[in-house]
Amino acid sequence: MDEARPLVELTGTTVRFGATVALDHVDFRMFPGEVHSLMGENGAGKSTLIKALTGALTPDAGTLILDGEARAFHGPHDAQEAGISTVYQEIDLLPNLSIAENILLGREPRRLGMIDGRAMRERARVILHDLGLDLDPAAPLGTHSLAVQQLVAIARAISRDLKVLVLDEPTSSLDLDEVAELFRVIRDLKERGVAILFVSHFLDQVYEICDRITVLRDGALVGEYLTTELLRIDLVQKMLGREASFFKARERVEEAIGSEVAFLSARDLSSGAGIVGANVDVAEGEVLGLAGLLGSGRTELARALTGVDRPDAGIIRIEGEAHALDTPRQALSLGVVYSSENRRSEGLVGDMSIAENIALALQAQRGALRPLSATKVRELATSWVEALDIRPADVDVPVRNLSGGNQQKVMLARLLAISPRFIVLDEPTRGIDVGAKVEIQNLVGEMADNGLSVVFISAELEEVLRVGDRVAILRDGHIVETVASADVDVDSLMALVARPDLPEA
Repeated sequence: MDEARPLVELTGTTVRFGATVALDHVDFRMFPGEVHSLMGENGAGKSTLIKALTGALTPDAGTLILDGEARAFHGPHDAQEAGISTVYQEIDLLPNLSIAENILLGREPRRLGMIDGRAMRERARVILHDLGLDLDPAAPLGTHSLAVQQLVAIARAISRDLKVLVLDEPTSSLDLDEVAELFRVIRDLKERGVAILFVSHFLDQVYEICDRITVLRDGALVGEYLTTELLRIDLVQKMLGREASFFKARERVEEAIGSEVAFLSARDLSSGAGIVGANVDVAEGEVLGLAGLLGSGRTELARALTGVDRPDAGIIRIEGEAHALDTPRQALSLGVVYSSENRRSEGLVGDMSIAENIALALQAQRGALRPLSATKVRELATSWVEALDIRPADVDVPVRNLSGGNQQKVMLARLLAISPRFIVLDEPTRGIDVGAKVEIQNLVGEMADNGLSVVFISAELEEVLRVGDRVAILRDGHIVETVASADVDVDSLMALVARPDLPEA
């Protein structure tokens, strides 16, 4: 890397939103042919800095220098024309159009005043081939996986004179093979001299792919570090501004759990969503982790256990008694609840306040004819805000204004308010910063210590092992093996998850 001259540099960047200083004289730089990570807790200023870099907002102070020249962008289009492109976590392409049309949208080749479809597809084919992608340019984008759509978005970016590529949480919904393919493309772009900003909450991926890390905290620059010279524990402490609150150890439930002692037991559970003959036992006060590759059936099993999806076959017993959990209301009446992985569409109501969101499940349990009073709602919310340290503590704040970690706490508060006995947490720490992640993990342990049975789902195997007493491994809708967390480490669990020849349990 050429240490003498950054490809892009922000100096003295300051952004204010009213009385709030989102960025306070922050310096940031990226060099040609490097992968750079921007790290910090939610609210540290990462998104604001990215918006300043990509033209989405104009800083109140500071200078942006690109390729040795001071620039002022008046919008994302200006930044794209200058060679700075962004691929967002939620793909902003058009799935109803072809791959070629998405790559060259707005810059289609023309002949006699009309779009030349053949030339457009050929040009797109060359761009895709240049990235090592064997895709049909004429195929509708929507027929492909999210991983392929992200690669098409990158292809669109390099179809211009790309200098800087910003990848916003690009791996949050990808399986291991898809992550490997994305990293191959990133390394290829790196060799071409492109500067890549890789934004992710997955520390293992940051350390695998990134050359340099910049840490922000409370809108201020903490420092810039070479990845090879910064230990993970030191990174976490720099992000938090204090010693990391490590996961609280607790006495684990390690023995094999049979249906005769399980709080919830499922036998031969199958559903049209892809679950095939699953057997599950969860004891009172136990955390059972679910591990498996994307598409293995983790979420489908969670929904079948909690009445969200009706099973086609199988028996669910609660404390030895068979029950039909055909709807969430039936499950709720038995103390069985589900926290969806999709906070936005299946969890929180963004325009409602913290208090209103926390009271939703309790109100649903009581029914429309027994409305909670405004005083009761406020008392309920205030007690849970204090108990879970939800910030801000103002229960009237719309929940959409909260960070991801605090939104997750609101979801947990809503479910805990109805005193459940069995809770399924589907990706409860996805997309939240490391400090909030540890808080959620500790909270899960406290829930189990208080006798709550928990099923914990996460794509991060290290987290599954840290939180779970036992881990059930899924593949193609089957539970193929269940192991005690104490008997495996991350590498051996990964081998079990990825191995295709496990016998069905």
